[in-house]
Amino acid sequence: MLDSKLELDNKDHMCDVLELNKVLERDITQLSGGELQRFAIAMSCVQRADVYMFDEPSSYLDVKQRLRAAEVIRSLLTRDRYVVAVEHDLSVLDYLSDFICCLYGKPSMYGVVTMPYSVREGINIFLDGFIPTENLRFRQESLSFKMVETAEELIVDKTRHYSYPSMTRTLGAFKLTVEGGSFTDSEIIVMVGENGTGKTTFVRLLAGDLPNDEDVKQNLQVSLKPQTISTKFPGTVRMLLTDQIKAAFMHPQFQTDVLKPMNLENLMDQDVKTLSGGELQRVAIVLALGKPNVSVYLLDEPSSFLDSEQRIIASKVIKRFILHAKKTAFVIEHDFIMATYLADRVIVFEGQPAISATATPPQTRLSGMNRFLASLEITFRRDPTNFRPRVNKKASVKDRQQKAAGNYFFFED
Repeated sequence: MLDSKLELDNKDHMCDVLELNKVLERDITQLSGGELQRFAIAMSCVQRADVYMFDEPSSYLDVKQRLRAAEVIRSLLTRDRYVVAVEHDLSVLDYLSDFICCLYGKPSMYGVVTMPYSVREGINIFLDGFIPTENLRFRQESLSFKMVETAEELIVDKTRHYSYPSMTRTLGAFKLTVEGGSFTDSEIIVMVGENGTGKTTFVRLLAGDLPNDEDVKQNLQVSLKPQTISTKFPGTVRMLLTDQIKAAFMHPQFQTDVLKPMNLENLMDQDVKTLSGGELQRVAIVLALGKPNVSVYLLDEPSSFLDSEQRIIASKVIKRFILHAKKTAFVIEHDFIMATYLADRVIVFEGQPAISATATPPQTRLSGMNRFLASLEITFRRDPTNFRPRVNKKASVKDRQQKAAGNYFFFED
């Protein structure tokens, strides 16, 4: 318990907004990652302080929870109180911040913090890799979100067509209804929805990991990158890659398109059990893409534990690999910028978390994202410089205009 003199009178409000009322009587050790994250945010927000600091507050949260957490954190601001946050989800960072400092340098060696910039200027400086006020370039290439590479632009012949039937699965008290759909090769289908609406369950259905799933799997060869990554392998990264994906690991094209961009060279001789969360995630993505004789890749939250630059690089690697290999990928992703960049089509999960939910058939990126954002009452626009999606501030002029027109996911040309 906190000293009452050190508490703010906002406990009930925090529990309501951060959806903690259902877990108030639960032991902390029994909380999920998302529940624990929201609890930690609430614990910081109810304390009386001059400066509040949040380290990656969006981790483990879905899109709706991320933006609610950002609103809660912003509500702490007064003339005499300040907030400092570290955040890798650029859309949340955009929504949360008034000023931005960029950090650059060499990982594990040194880091430099720039002067504060306006939100748009700061994020664009980071993506461009160039600080104009100091005439300093800290990255050789700029990062852009323009959809310059699609199956249509590559003139890919989508020869293979697959389908899955309508079905219902009940797991404990949760019921998932899946509306039948179809997909082709050379496309990425992104699954969006709140936590607890059955996205991971649907991935397991496609993978054939649940009982009586023969009607779904249809003899498809799948490669799964799970949400939780095991670190039990007794050896180095090189030994793991050689053991699991030797053919791909030795192939020059895979080395160029996947291994080198994912920056695994410095990790090759490290023991797998000593890797950090971000390092382990990069290895897991490479393992999933390198599995031989695969038709469908299932990637569950590939952005987890990755920093902003690594998320963008991973997105480009996954998209190029799927298009060039003429395969299909189903991706669960809560980082909206990464989800937007990856998606050729979208499956929307709607319903009551942990109670019942429905998965729509795959639909176009525009209609799927628009439907998902409308349910959250959130609007996005596109930055004209690097084409990244930007969250409109709630009740802003742009927000009201887009909602009135029904364009929640609106990209200007």
